[in-house]
Amino acid sequence: MKAIYDISAPAKLNLFLHITGRRADGYHLLQSVFMLIDWCDVLHVERRADGQISREDLTLPLPSDDLTVRAARALQRATGCPFGAHIGVEKQIPVQAGMGGGSSDAASALLALNRLWGLNLPLSQLLKIGLELGADLPFFLSGQNAWVEGIGEKITPLAVPSARFVVLKPPDGLETARIFASPALKRDTPTAIIAGFAKHEFDLASGLFGYGRNDLQSVAETLSGGVSQALKWLESRGLQGRMTGSGSAVFAKLDTIALVNLTGMPSGFEARVCNNLQTHPLAGWAEDCEGERVG
Repeated sequence: MKAIYDISAPAKLNLFLHITGRRADGYHLLQSVFMLIDWCDVLHVERRADGQISREDLTLPLPSDDLTVRAARALQRATGCPFGAHIGVEKQIPVQAGMGGGSSDAASALLALNRLWGLNLPLSQLLKIGLELGADLPFFLSGQNAWVEGIGEKITPLAVPSARFVVLKPPDGLETARIFASPALKRDTPTAIIAGFAKHEFDLASGLFGYGRNDLQSVAETLSGGVSQALKWLESRGLQGRMTGSGSAVFAKLDTIALVNLTGMPSGFEARVCNNLQTHPLAGWAEDCEGERVG
């Protein structure tokens, strides 16, 4: 069995995000298309023989009991695995951005530890563990761009054309709970179907990347001035911006291969030109594991 992996954990963009209802337990029902992009964290995951889970922050400081650590412990509990792990995190994806960085790190850690510990769990079992940790984890574990429904657990793989985007993150982040707690949040967007989304691929004016809206955006703009600033900055460059997920980052599709002028951004803003990914860097890891089962 291999004892260490150096792996990527890519961010995602929500091409649209509709809130279609709310369950009796308070969880919101959504419809969205999640798309992987090449803005990635890097994890260095090493097997420990003593059963301990440790984490080292190689760039930004993270909470001591973050989602990656909780994912490793959840996998231990679910399998009775005697091994532990040391996880080094090179954090590049902004936090509280709506880009899924924490969930992506945790998903990549689960996939890596499934191999490092010789567990050979199928994807279906990892998905169950992941969903208990967070609604975005099943998407990152599944390994493909997808139409996502329910609370994030209903995933249908979806082909998305290759494209380039500029992603802009204000200095302030947004907590998901604050947005979903707002009485102003629209929670009754009519349910859509995949075919309705797919037909926009042939719309030369907007295409797939202009479909729908982010129902959280109007509430987010009242909570974070940075979101409005970012959208206005993109508009000043002739770009149609949209918030991604439930954080403060916004994005816009670039229609040409020319570089966008990233000068003149408001102070403290972070911007990057990204390409979308067709598959996750670890796609297939849960279906094609190596090593012997432990326990």
